Amino acid sequence: MPFTNMSLPIFLLWLVSIPFLAHSSPSQPRGTLVSCGSSTKQSIPDTSLSYIPDDGFINVGNKTTLESNDLLPILSTLRYFPQKSARKYCYTFQVIRGGKYLVRTIYFYGGFDGGKQPPVFDQIIGGTKWSVVNTTEDYANGMSSYYEIIIGAHAKTLSVCVARSNQTAANSSPFISAIEVLSLEDSMYNSTDFRTQALVAVARSAFGNEDSISFPDDPYYRLWQPFTDKNEVVSTQTIVSSSDFWNKPPEKAFSKATAGGVGKKLEIQWPSGSLQSTRYYVSLYFQDNRAASANAWRVFSVAVNGKTFYNNLNVSTGGVTIYSAAWPLSGPTTITLTPDAKSSAGPLINAGEVYQILPFGRRTLAKDVAVMEELARNLDNPPLDWVGDPCLPQENSWTGVSCSVKDTVARIISLDLSNAGISGTLPLTIDNLSALHHLWLGGNKFSGSIPEMNSLLKLETLHLENNNFTGEIPQSLGELPSLREVLLQNNNLEGSVPEQLATKQGLKLQVSPGNHLSK
Repeated sequence: MPFTNMSLPIFLLWLVSIPFLAHSSPSQPRGTLVSCGSSTKQSIPDTSLSYIPDDGFINVGNKTTLESNDLLPILSTLRYFPQKSARKYCYTFQVIRGGKYLVRTIYFYGGFDGGKQPPVFDQIIGGTKWSVVNTTEDYANGMSSYYEIIIGAHAKTLSVCVARSNQTAANSSPFISAIEVLSLEDSMYNSTDFRTQALVAVARSAFGNEDSISFPDDPYYRLWQPFTDKNEVVSTQTIVSSSDFWNKPPEKAFSKATAGGVGKKLEIQWPSGSLQSTRYYVSLYFQDNRAASANAWRVFSVAVNGKTFYNNLNVSTGGVTIYSAAWPLSGPTTITLTPDAKSSAGPLINAGEVYQILPFGRRTLAKDVAVMEELARNLDNPPLDWVGDPCLPQENSWTGVSCSVKDTVARIISLDLSNAGISGTLPLTIDNLSALHHLWLGGNKFSGSIPEMNSLLKLETLHLENNNFTGEIPQSLGELPSLREVLLQNNNLEGSVPEQLATKQGLKLQVSPGNHLSK
């Protein structure tokens, strides 16, 4: 599914393309700013912003520094992922469950691999494919690329991943330059059900402005791109309060507007480009630019692609927002503002936001996730992609993990790490994988005891042969109704084979050689 990415010149990246007022604003936005591939803290020149190295958020991939002295610090390094055995490469961030976050990923290729074209690959957030990352056109035009999404946190951690796809060339590697995870107020974008949806940024613009607006003018570190066209630009004579609006647009977004003449329609082609046919969150912002007056009257109707969006909108000096939580858009978009016949001034518009609605409800059962995360911690050398959602997206599940998906919940049904050179122990919580049919860990270096498996009522095959397990064979194995094959040979098990297991009809059981079992 294609999504719109956004770009800016690499030497005037929006992070530093506006004047920063560090003396009157917080030194950092609320959240985490990460410079990928960097080994030291990166400060953005002429600002108070700083990015921390990414080592604490990921344990896979290679670092590199681009050969250029003119790049912004966060574009001068990157992390790339040549390890083809991994199904995804994930960063993990600590978040507040139920919180709302804007996540931004930034990419600048820079020819790090000696090639001339950037690789094309997927990016994933949580268990959902977010978009295809294709920075080819931006890079050819001397641009960096960035992608944004607004999501709700379903757990205490949030994973941001890149992954190979069928569009990734065999000799290329996914990469990433920077990641920003920014906390938003609960009131913002609250018409969206973030339990089941996310908002993928398509456009966020300040009309009539020639410069970008970002932090600290927007304390939530949103970028409001400049937008001008052939229409007139007017400046405001009054100041609005950002706190009066749910989405808290920055006051500076109201400083100018694109305007039409008295009695004349105003048409704006925005967002630029052609949109995929689906539903979008659309929010538009207006303020009467004149000084407050009892006789002022600025009323107009708003249409999007010829369909009425809002009738008889009365725009005051205090400002007003109109929005749709799920508006259908397709192809080019035209916003038409038609003035009321009695209006004393023509229509105008200050700013707007458009987000594509992304279904975001599917995830792996929390109990299964907890087990797999504990198992990963118990292993000395887990597979490189054992981070993020174990099951989703299904084509990017963890190595050796197979899942079933019913409705919105995924369950782990098979775990196969046979002959993978893995060492570690099995946690007691393995018994919580109640949908598991097959557990194959043979040919590794597992040690410790074999946990009881009372709850694995669907388990059909258990392969633990050729490891270093010690202790006794769990009694619970003989009580599992679906079990038909158990391989335990060549371990260091002691005691006796449980009678129910030894006499179970139709069961293939192999416990020798290599154990110390009594008859």
